[in-house]
Amino acid sequence: MAVDGLQEAAQRSTTRIMGIVLVSLLPGTLAMTYLWGVGVLWNVLWLLAFCFLTEVICCGRDWLKATRQISDLSTCVTAVLIAICLPPDMPVYVLATAGVVAIGLAKHAYGGLGRNIFNPAMVGFAVAFVSFPAAFTSWPLLDGLVEGSVDVLSGATQLSEFRYRDGVTVLEFDARYASLLEAQTLVASCFAIGGFVLLALSIISWHIPLGCVLGLVLASLFGYDQGSSLSAGSTTFHLLSGGFIAAMFFVATDPVTHPRQRSMQVLFGMMIGLLTYFIRAYGIYPDGIAFAILLANCVTPLLDRARTSVTDRGQRHA
Repeated sequence: MAVDGLQEAAQRSTTRIMGIVLVSLLPGTLAMTYLWGVGVLWNVLWLLAFCFLTEVICCGRDWLKATRQISDLSTCVTAVLIAICLPPDMPVYVLATAGVVAIGLAKHAYGGLGRNIFNPAMVGFAVAFVSFPAAFTSWPLLDGLVEGSVDVLSGATQLSEFRYRDGVTVLEFDARYASLLEAQTLVASCFAIGGFVLLALSIISWHIPLGCVLGLVLASLFGYDQGSSLSAGSTTFHLLSGGFIAAMFFVATDPVTHPRQRSMQVLFGMMIGLLTYFIRAYGIYPDGIAFAILLANCVTPLLDRARTSVTDRGQRHA
């Protein structure tokens, strides 16, 4: 009976935390919907369906376990996190792949919630992205996106446009894609509002977001050459572009996949920021935040052991 009581208390705590995370994701999700249409909600609804279905299948005949897994809202958070990484109106098969991989492979294959070593949402996104890259070039363009252009192809994000701008200086790029940059700034700001809510409520700590910002800022300062056509982009551009702000608050802070010690959390965040920049500047993908988080997840056990070893040596010397 005592064990059952502890399990129920833990589930209530998880449900409360996940509920707050979902509410905190609303400003950014609504901003995306306002800018890019109801296709964003299409992604959310289909991913919820596929994630729930995968939960039920993985639990087998244990309906009580399936009910608990769904009612703790962690599956909802995973679905929404994948959805905000995707272009609107994604094909159903892409959404199915992301949802099934996130819940079935990244979560249940490791034993369920709390035992996974990689963030499930990022695993689902990464597998779908690598498997169906063409589907990820379907971002709709805003009216008047490119100055002086009447017939504009859809599909590019500001990161991919910047990456392949062919001799255009930073100032010329900013003027040409002002509408898209403003839209991305709005979305990033709305996700930042939700992130600060999580900080204010002590749902997450400031160590990992600070580390992410420090890593990206340090790398981008060295890669910025005052805006020539060869520049890798300014610090502000990298902070506000892609999914960096949303990821550093809502994904990198996943308590299961980041180091336990605060000092190591800062280092973990810096690793994410550095990897994100280097993948953007020198890798084959315009945005590397998902891959940066997954690579940092690989290092989490090493960071935990390193901190434990330092503590043990300190105690022996004392």
